[in-house]
Amino acid sequence: MPLLTGLRRVRERRAWSQRDLAERAGVAQATIVGLEAGRRVARHITTRKLAAALGVEPAELIGGVQDTKTAA
Repeated sequence: MPLLTGLRRVRERRAWSQRDLAERAGVAQATIVGLEAGRRVARHITTRKLAAALGVEPAELIGGVQDTKTAA
């Protein structure tokens, strides 16, 4: 289960609050808080839900991959 080191960066680039993302992804806001703080690791299904809500590949949330939709 990965640490989602890129989650906050991608979420903030979309100008979404943690609540916005939680609602769009269908997860609890506490999950987003814990993941961004590094206190939780994400299950694969949660990573996929978050990535789909944000419109990115799961690898970008794990880190090291540029978001080609906003890069340039």
